[in-house]
Amino acid sequence: MEKLIEWKSRPGRLPLIVRGARQVGKTWLLTEFGKTAFEDVVYLNFENTPSLNEIFQGNLEPTRIIDMLGALHGKKIIPEKTLLIFDEVQEAPRALTALKYFAENAPEYPICCAGSLLGVALHSGTSFPVGKVGFLTLQPLTFEEFLVANHEEELVRFIEKTSLVALSQPFVLKLTDYLKLYFVIGGMPAAVNAWLLHRDFTEVEEKQRAILDAFQQDFSKHAPVATVPKLRYLWNSVPSQLAKESKKFVYGLVKEGARAREYEDALLWLLDSGLLQKVGRVTNAALPLQAYEDLRAFKLYHLDIGLLRVMSGLSPKAITGGTRIFFEFSGALTEQYVLQELSAMSFHHIYYWTSGATAEVDFVFSEGLHIFPLEVKAGENLQARSLKVFREKYAVPCAIRTSLSNVRLDEGLLNIPLYVFFNLKRYLEKAI
Repeated sequence: MEKLIEWKSRPGRLPLIVRGARQVGKTWLLTEFGKTAFEDVVYLNFENTPSLNEIFQGNLEPTRIIDMLGALHGKKIIPEKTLLIFDEVQEAPRALTALKYFAENAPEYPICCAGSLLGVALHSGTSFPVGKVGFLTLQPLTFEEFLVANHEEELVRFIEKTSLVALSQPFVLKLTDYLKLYFVIGGMPAAVNAWLLHRDFTEVEEKQRAILDAFQQDFSKHAPVATVPKLRYLWNSVPSQLAKESKKFVYGLVKEGARAREYEDALLWLLDSGLLQKVGRVTNAALPLQAYEDLRAFKLYHLDIGLLRVMSGLSPKAITGGTRIFFEFSGALTEQYVLQELSAMSFHHIYYWTSGATAEVDFVFSEGLHIFPLEVKAGENLQARSLKVFREKYAVPCAIRTSLSNVRLDEGLLNIPLYVFFNLKRYLEKAI
């Protein structure tokens, strides 16, 4: 919401596209933004009302389109005061093209678009107004946002003010309990809302399964017919891929005898739709990291930790077993959690690193001129041999380990507890 308000007042503002997987809350966010920051809203959903496409079939002159939309909705569209929302805009390629003309000839009309399968649509040859739109990506709620949703704003503010000092036990216990809840519920708004309303894991899981069903329906509705079976095989293989000790993606686990070239289109579809996230392997710790990516080796992670838990068959009762949930499923939920948090912090190029068969660092990312290796530990076992190998090889300023152990900085090794990982950037500022 803060970024949207900043966009509204930005000089030279361009039409904005909010990207994100289905059901992460794009429509709610934009309509709430319209209600609170504008005098009026004109909302168009191109998926529910395909006939709206006809408005954009002729001349794309903004004044013509504004007049037609005003007449259709029975209201005057006032520059700077009426927000235009184009929802599921990937269903209307001409509406996407029209954004170019609004940017050039009518920037006084604020337009926000949302698209669940926008990336998929672009790969099918949709004309796109390159350089004439801005982007925001909406993801599931982070752990910090989950705390705020549970009315723990003061706790979050307190954490954000803390320095590199160990947290006292009452805070550790409270935050660990919330983190266990988050591992079960995840960050999909419908699942979080079900928890807030009912405090019942059965209600939460019902919402999560409905979301997973909707994703599968999208396969049949929007993907090419020949790709649908491959999508299902690949999608269903993700939990078993992450359950392996080495989480490197193996096509043979998708289906016996499967080869990369057969599944490339299905993989691209799932990545473009935002349902999966790819973490490639780098062979060197030098800038830019993407120049050293090994395109043959990668890991696939899920959109949301709660949905991954449901797909893996892990019962919510796992949270009653102490810290068991952090270890179950080969620690895959813990890695999923860390990746989601890193992505939400706008670390866009996230990789992993291996050195032969001797060492593997879970995540490697860069910030400014620095490269940071990060090792994920599910519990309090703080052996970090792979980090040691990486540090000796590349002489990085700071290595990060996240675990259930308390905050600590020890000769360039920064330990950040999983339950305050959202404070990573502030800790790094103090550590280097």
